[in-house]
Amino acid sequence: MLKPMQIESFKVFRDLVESRSFSKAASLNFITQSAVSQQIRVMEERFHVPLIERSNKRFGLTREGQVLYDASKQIVFQFDSLQHQILEMRNVVSGTIRLSTVYSIGLHEIPPYLKKFLVKFPNVNVHVEYRRSNQVYDEVIEGASDLGLVAYPVQKKTLKIEPFRRDRLVVITIPGHELAKEGEINVAVLKKEKFIGFEPDIPTRKAVDKIFREAGLEVNPVMEFDNIETVKRAVEIGAGVSIVPRATVEQEVGNGTLAAVEFKGHPYYRPLGIIYKSGRVLSPAMQRFLKLLKEPLDLAEVETNGKEAV
Repeated sequence: MLKPMQIESFKVFRDLVESRSFSKAASLNFITQSAVSQQIRVMEERFHVPLIERSNKRFGLTREGQVLYDASKQIVFQFDSLQHQILEMRNVVSGTIRLSTVYSIGLHEIPPYLKKFLVKFPNVNVHVEYRRSNQVYDEVIEGASDLGLVAYPVQKKTLKIEPFRRDRLVVITIPGHELAKEGEINVAVLKKEKFIGFEPDIPTRKAVDKIFREAGLEVNPVMEFDNIETVKRAVEIGAGVSIVPRATVEQEVGNGTLAAVEFKGHPYYRPLGIIYKSGRVLSPAMQRFLKLLKEPLDLAEVETNGKEAV
């Protein structure tokens, strides 16, 4: 007698094909690797065909497996759509949003949006993971995260990008530095400064390198770090100057531990984007969260609502 198949079996198979990993498919579905293997065997027994090429070291599908994968995507899509439609009809906004973000956005840009959203929708759990930029893309593509927040978003075939906001880039120094006395500076004056930068694979580093190239400057960082917090700490102890988004240093500037200096003439900006998987069904909670991220943020309203909620 054939074992019954559930909708979860199609989702497990879809996730296995897209992640090309039994361990990742298991993690995405909160089951063990052996349970993934068992569900694949059940599907093969049901359809009397092999679905995965087991002779190759690399993960591959048989022709029948490819057909079932295409069908599985549609089945899961239709089921998710049905679930979300019913929730919308009942005006229910609940569940979990898995959000993956780079450190600078997660620490300095998102908190007021999260605060406003959770006050309005207290039955939604937003789980935030801090990752390097390349990991954010991977997690969204593989389905480990529902939404990703990145700087300088890169278009990929399997992703959809929504604009979030733009950060103005500034030079940061210790308050006693001679540059801190200037209201604005030309980028050329940085040629003689000890520069603290980001590691080469960080998107903001690539943007800063472009600024230097366009200005005809050769700047070799004396230190390189993979996150904004370490860069700021190095500048605070007088190790050099750096270029960072203004929003990430508001607290330090307010406390007097750093000075932020604007660029003369044409300002430089860091665009931020929201990414999610193309073709996926957005839950009511995700739809509301995306809508909020695209709205102007009233900080006074956030503070007022937050106090009322406490």
